[in-house]
Amino acid sequence: QVQLVESGGGLVQAGGSLSLSCAASGLTFTINDMGWFRQAPGKEREFVASISWGGGSTSYADSVKGRFTCSRDNANNTMYLQMNSLKPEDTAVYYCAARPILKSAFESWGQGTQVTVSS
Repeated sequence: QVQLVESGGGLVQAGGSLSLSCAASGLTFTINDMGWFRQAPGKEREFVASISWGGGSTSYADSVKGRFTCSRDNANNTMYLQMNSLKPEDTAVYYCAARPILKSAFESWGQGTQVTVSS
């Protein structure tokens, strides 16, 4: 099993930047890819970005393309999300998740970190 711990959330003004981190521990060799999701009050959890653990290829939701960058440090089992040009609609609890090899769903989830963007 993989354990995930997010850090780096906070309060920022619109147009500002924040960086999130997600540290993985446990059976990290089983990770195929990792992702970031977010959930705003009253809304369903939505996909933000993902990165393959081996090759590093990334995928982004249209709403964050060009503003957010997902990266990883395999040596330290850590994934990052650099968020620039933040908008009030980016306000949400951000979760990281890990998808195991040969599985279709993200099975391990972090506890979440709050990101609040003021206008």
